Amino acid sequence: MSGITKTIPATAGQETVNALYDGSLTEYEFHMAGKPSKLVPGNYVYTIFNDELIGRLRINKIEGGATHPKSGRPRSLIYVEAPGVKLDTPIPKKGHRGTRYYDGAEW
Repeated sequence: MSGITKTIPATAGQETVNALYDGSLTEYEFHMAGKPSKLVPGNYVYTIFNDELIGRLRINKIEGGATHPKSGRPRSLIYVEAPGVKLDTPIPKKGHRGTRYYDGAEW
């Protein structure tokens, strides 16, 4: 299933990663610059942490009209259902800034 990849910064810590997959959260918000052209509810956010693809979370809604708090540039808020599905064995995948579309091929 297609979607996007988002890298969870090391500064967010393992606690944030755990919360996405251990049932302590029911929803989580990611952001994306601009308006997504190929993303719809039902797609997935595939998460990368420490250069490993670790899991995915299903998108339940996308809200446009938000702005970046520092730059004022437009962005969209991507809400995912938690807990997500965590891989038993992470897959090596280079982390990145921003958002990248992903076809889920390695999943």
